[in-house]
Order: sequence, then C-alpha cells, then structure tokens
Amino acid sequence: MWFNLIIACVIAIAITTKCSDITPAVFGSVLDGMPAAFGDFNSDELTDVFMLRKNGTTVQIFLAAEQEPLLRPSSDLSCTFRNIVVGVVPGDYDGDVFMDVLVVTFDVNTGLSYGYILWGGNGRWNCTNETHPLIKMKGQPLALDYNGDMIIDLFGLDENNKRTFWIFDQSRKPPIAVPMNTLEDQRLSIRQPHSNAYLDLNNDFLADLVVTTNRSFEIWLGVKDEGFQFHENIPFPYDIALDKFQGVIGQALYLDIELTGKMDLLLPLCFDNACANSTIMMYSDKWYNLQVNFRDSDNVLWGFAKPDGQRYTDTITLRGGDFNMDGYPDLLATLKLTNGKQKRSYLLENIACDSCVGFARKFEVKWQALNPFHNDTAMAVFYDFYQDGILDVILVELDKTNNSYRTAAFKNSLDYDANFVKVMVLTGRNNSLYPISPGSLGKKKRTYGTNLPGPSIAYRTTTQDGSPRNAIAAQLPQSAHFSLNLPYTTFGLGRTPNFVDALTIGVGGKFREWPQIIPNSQMVMIPNPIAEPSRWKAQLFVTPSKLILLSAAALTGTCGLISLIIVGLYWKERREDKIEKLQEAHRFHFDAM
Repeated sequence: MWFNLIIACVIAIAITTKCSDITPAVFGSVLDGMPAAFGDFNSDELTDVFMLRKNGTTVQIFLAAEQEPLLRPSSDLSCTFRNIVVGVVPGDYDGDVFMDVLVVTFDVNTGLSYGYILWGGNGRWNCTNETHPLIKMKGQPLALDYNGDMIIDLFGLDENNKRTFWIFDQSRKPPIAVPMNTLEDQRLSIRQPHSNAYLDLNNDFLADLVVTTNRSFEIWLGVKDEGFQFHENIPFPYDIALDKFQGVIGQALYLDIELTGKMDLLLPLCFDNACANSTIMMYSDKWYNLQVNFRDSDNVLWGFAKPDGQRYTDTITLRGGDFNMDGYPDLLATLKLTNGKQKRSYLLENIACDSCVGFARKFEVKWQALNPFHNDTAMAVFYDFYQDGILDVILVELDKTNNSYRTAAFKNSLDYDANFVKVMVLTGRNNSLYPISPGSLGKKKRTYGTNLPGPSIAYRTTTQDGSPRNAIAAQLPQSAHFSLNLPYTTFGLGRTPNFVDALTIGVGGKFREWPQIIPNSQMVMIPNPIAEPSRWKAQLFVTPSKLILLSAAALTGTCGLISLIIVGLYWKERREDKIEKLQEAHRFHFDAM
C-alpha cells in the first residue's frame, strides 16, 4: 500500500514538473532565436518577441498567437546585417503610429556602434542599407522622449565621446544631434556597460534621466520644454568611487521593492573579481546591503555570473517581475558556481525581513522554482505567454556540446488564485490614413501608438486585512544591454478580491487617476491629447480569475442538484398520484348496487 502511494506521488510530481516545460507549445521546433526586445508589432494586442538568429546577425520577429505555437517566426519580418547585433529597441521613430525597430550593431574594427532604423508600416517593415547608419556612437543608446512629441529619441555617447541626444521627427531623415548641456569638464564619461534609465524619480509625472558614470549615478530631473536639469549625484557604495574597488559592478535596476510608492535602485555587486562574494545593494535614501544568501540547500556557494563579453552576460543583469503575484516584485538572475563552470538562472523571491535594519524586504534564492530546467542557462526573462496576467519565463539554455544556445519556455502554475492589474501605456499618436480596422485575429487594430518609455504607473488599494497598499512602476525605463523590459506593467494583488481604489498614470508632466479598477483586468491607456488628461482613453479587458470560474461551477452544480431534486420529487408525486387513481378506478362502489 505504501509503495503504491509513493509511486503515485512520484508520478504526480513528474507530471506536474513536465507540465512546467512548455517549450514545444511556445516555440514549436524553432529554438535558435535569442530574445532581444518585446513589443506589439502588428497591433493585435499580443506581445511579440524580437529575436536574434544566425549567430546574432539576423533580427527576426516572432509574432505572438493565441494558438500553439504561441510564438511564430515571420519570414517577412527578418533582416540580416554584416556586423553582430548588440541591441534592438522597438518604438515609433517617425510618428506614423506604426512600430519601427532600432537595430544597433558593433564594429570590432572601429570600436563604434552603428544605429539603423527598420521603418515599419502596416504589419511590415523595410530592411535598411547598412552602408548608411543613422547614428554612430560609443556603447549602446537609451530610448526616451526628449521633447514630448511622443516620437522616440535616443541618448548616449557620440563617436567623439560627447553626451548627445538624437532627436527624431516625422521625416525619416537622420536625427538631429543635440549635445547635453553638462559642462563636460565637470562630468565623467558614461560607464560601459551602463545602467542609464528614463523614469520619474520625484513623482512629478515627468520622466527624469539617470546617467551612470564610473563613480556615481547622476540624477537629471526632467524640466518641461527644457530637457533635463542636473539634480544630484548618488555615489557608488563602499569604496568603488575611490578607485580601490577590485570587484564587479552590474547593471542597476529600478523597482518599488517595499511597496512604498517610491522607486528604489538595485545594484548587483561582486566584492571580488571572481564574483565569489556577491550581493545586491539597494539605494533608498542611502545604500543598504540586502545580504542575499547564495548558498543552496547542499551548502554550495554560488555568485553572479562574471561578465564574459558574451550576449546576456556582458554585464550582471537583474530582471524584475512579480512571479508569485503577491504584489512585491521578484527577480531573475544568472548565477555561477564559485568553484565550477556551471551557470544557471534562478528566481530571487522578494520576502519580508523582520530583523533587517532600515529596510523591510530582501531576496531569497528559490533553487527549485524553475525546475525542470537544470541545463546551463545564460539568461531568464519574464513573459506572459497566455495573456492571463501571470508572468511565465523565457530561458536561454547553453548546449556545451556544440557551444550553441536554444530558447526554452517555463509556465508559471500558481498553486493559488491570485489577482492582478496589467497596464500598458502607448504613445497616443494617431494616423488619419489608417483608421481602426479589423485585425487578423478578429480584434481591432490600434492606430494610436506603440511602445512608450518613461510613463509612471501607480496604484492604491486595500488588502484583505484592511491595511493600505501603494506601489509604483516605470514602463520601459531601460533599453540597453538586453535589459528586456516588457512593454507593460503587471501588478500582483495577491488574494485581495477588492477593487483597486485608484490607478494613476503619469506621462509628460500630466496625470490622470482612474478609480475602482476591477481586479484581473488588463488596461491599455492612450494619452491623447497629451495636454488634456481628462480626454485620455482607457480600454479595459477583464480576465476572469480561477476563483470566479470555480464559484460559477459550484453555483451551476448547486442549481443542477436542486433541479434534479425538484424533478425527482415531482416525478415521485406524479407516480403516487397515478397509483392512487388506479386504485380508485378498481374500487367497488356499493352505492351503485
């Protein structure tokens, strides 16, 4: 008996584990695409993936679908370059509401990066002439909206190592280069790789600029119609700024870790060159060491994967998202054995810390969360395969036998019913030549914008125990070094079935608040006209939760059972009436004699 029970448990665990690997259902047989960026290219309300193929020289879009395979390579949306592609940034660079694609290649001979625009149309794009790049620069650019026209611009270092904004317009001509007013003799060069970001840090609903130097983070506050104004320096922790630091600094990440309604700065850090001693620093008014325990259940020590110049591992990168839907953002990170060569991506769960001083949350490595993926992985990133508000994971595995990469898909199957709110803010532009028309999947194609970096999204709600909760997030704050930010924000609400009290979205110094948002809803916000928030549009799509479906099933079952009882009693009463009538018919009537 016990043996059979154990066998049943093992089979159940094996089935559950197998169900988490949905690679064939997502990618089919095409597994050589490496994720480079996300965006809804064909405006069908599904998030497509911009992939790199053929050793990183070909950019191809894998269009998302509602039937398997969920991501399908499009042969018409593929362009090949001579040099290796180091960056892909989707967005509207000409203001025609259709998504264009910035492709950044790197020339090892000149040490420069070259930017090309694949101009998009109505579900198509044009491969560019590689002999005429639109920009030449050092490092990789940051996507932003410099002048508030909802056309994507760029920021970075030009070929002369000068900080520069490249401003695009509707002409599709080379962008206008605007030097940053920085007093260059007082400013340090941008760190390579950098953690530059574009997000609202002072809650004025106008995105600010974070510039990463070799010594500090420079905060430049956005000023309406005047660009950016220098505000403060945030020096690196410890003795990094004094050139005595012998470790490794990763790419910073910006998240509301403690749900205080304020963005925190997370910095992955190695105290030694081999990354045997790793941690995560958090800046919230001052630096805190979150003291992450990188020892697994076998007491084996891991650390961040040391930068090796390869794709995804040219810098230490953290990727944020609420994996368990409890409201607090979690992390994905690639770790390496300190005494071996094995690399693997793990989930770092955001947990409460009662003994911490100065902060209330920390991260704990969940060593088994992404089972059954045990192969070497170079990267893991969040993605919602089924558009249900639950974040799944795309992994990039390394095949050591032929030194090649392959993609894999992990389905996040929560063991409880959690609620969420999913928000996407678009550029809000429109095109009179392309009115709203039926999409390929029967939906309506949007002609009012594409990916927009910099909006702030915040919400207020009340938890089940009656305590208030606030949270804030930035949309697409980073675009360099395969940061792979999703073009939408997903807030986990835990098991709280209450309405979200208020959802506030800020763009370009303006904001609007929507009250009483239904849980499990996906909201698409169109800030048009940008100067009149009262006229901003919002489309709401509600996804029924498992609890609602179970309640409906239980109610249906109860009504069915009651109906069966009523029918049974009615049939029984009819049968008794019939028997009584038969008895009455056969009874001898003495009065008739």
